[in-house]
Amino acid sequence: MAKAIAGSDDAAAPLGASGIAPAALLDDADAASGDIAALAKGGRTNILGFLVRLVARVPFLFIASRLYGASAMGRLASALVMVEFAGLLATLGQTRGLAQRLDETGWSGRKQSLGQDYDPDAATHAVADALLVTTLLAGAMSLLIWWFPQSMYPHGNFSMAERLLVLAVWIMAVGDIALAALAFRFDVATTVRARAVVEPWTLSITAGLAFFVYPEGGLALAYLASVGAATVVALVALVRAYGLPRRWRPRPLALLRLALRNMPLAGADAVEWGTRKIDVFILRSFIGPADLGIYFFAQQFSSLPQKLKTSFEPVLGPVITRNVRNGNMAAIAAQVCQVGFWITAAQIGIALALAIPGAGLMGLGGPAFVPGIWALVFLLLAEVVAATGVVSEAALIYLARMRNLWLSLGTIVLQGSLTLGFILAGQRYGVPAVWQAALAALAMAISLATSSLVKAHLLARIVGEPINNWRWGLVWAAIPASLVGALSHLLPEWAELLFGIPAIIGIYCLMIWRFGFGPEDRVLFRKHPV
Repeated sequence: MAKAIAGSDDAAAPLGASGIAPAALLDDADAASGDIAALAKGGRTNILGFLVRLVARVPFLFIASRLYGASAMGRLASALVMVEFAGLLATLGQTRGLAQRLDETGWSGRKQSLGQDYDPDAATHAVADALLVTTLLAGAMSLLIWWFPQSMYPHGNFSMAERLLVLAVWIMAVGDIALAALAFRFDVATTVRARAVVEPWTLSITAGLAFFVYPEGGLALAYLASVGAATVVALVALVRAYGLPRRWRPRPLALLRLALRNMPLAGADAVEWGTRKIDVFILRSFIGPADLGIYFFAQQFSSLPQKLKTSFEPVLGPVITRNVRNGNMAAIAAQVCQVGFWITAAQIGIALALAIPGAGLMGLGGPAFVPGIWALVFLLLAEVVAATGVVSEAALIYLARMRNLWLSLGTIVLQGSLTLGFILAGQRYGVPAVWQAALAALAMAISLATSSLVKAHLLARIVGEPINNWRWGLVWAAIPASLVGALSHLLPEWAELLFGIPAIIGIYCLMIWRFGFGPEDRVLFRKHPV
């Protein structure tokens, strides 16, 4: 199996003509428990980050909906589709590809601890190369969007501050590269600090203050301030971890090779991002800003569990790349299934806690936002069914880049077709715009479920091991949690949110610990040295 993968035309990391060395197998066996401990450490930090994000997100949504209104939120959502897409392309797939580049430099935390030789400057230069490529691409894309602001606001009607959102392209892209480099050293705490603490609280505070100074562009200014503050935190941590580059000089040919090498990763990243944004991209041409703002409001809650799983990818990267290099396919399958189950279990609990009291959550924006509850339900369902595909892709980008890219392209084509078809059918039969948005969320759930099944099957064929995140313990945990949620409907709305959500999460965690987790899963809640 290892030899076959080494010879495949889309394998990312050849295993070498000599096959798998016994020493490599011994190293992998010794490192297996350390890998799971590292993944568990990242998982604990990310679960904490989710809770912090949830608390920090609510003030912004309340301020944005109550002070600025649904139409302003809709314009922000429309602009961010282009800004975030440009920022993603500017990273050129390096948020995941950087792990392999750093691994090839001969540097890793484990090698350092063992006293083996490594070149710290090589790692610093790799990060500097990545940042330079990102800066050049971000600058070019920002200019294009600036010259064609209609790409952000197809209906026009925007302020100068809203047009200045193009500055976020470079800010976000550089921050993502910095956090990916830190994650290679298993530093997930900086990601949580930047994305879950600094960014959302800066967003909320700035949005509140800007309303009294410049209400026409307050949301745009708040967004720029939030991503800027998060990137500063990431860059400070990056310099502390890697240092400033010494004796580094730009290498045009090497940078060009880097760009070409990362094209499949950039394409996969763009498609993955597109599955979360193509709904807004299509909806903004069919529904008004106010209805789009309601959909964006629902997205802000559903995107929280998405952060939980996507932030696992950089942690999985260095673990998987070493096992790909050594041909340890069984370890890759075990790690994908382990992390996949953790993410699926967490996301089901989060989905229940947010969907059952969904009317109350949407009501935080006012009565006009409550009809968006079904969009919230379908968006949360989409995140649950997407988990298997995301963790499978974390390995496929190193084992079968091109096949993974083609599958991702098929996913976004399916989603786009379903979304457009559902919207047109809704318009033909007179379905209200807010319900058309819910149908777009349903299209996302169907397409992501299909992608998860196909990608898990492909990975299983490559590694020769089954890939399955499902366990019946998830059902035994979900049933009592749902009953508790149903009882919470008897409470006043404020009490349902204040007490119902913690009660749902509490009973779910208790049941999943008792009936879903085995000894290998409970490492997630034990502190191990990494």
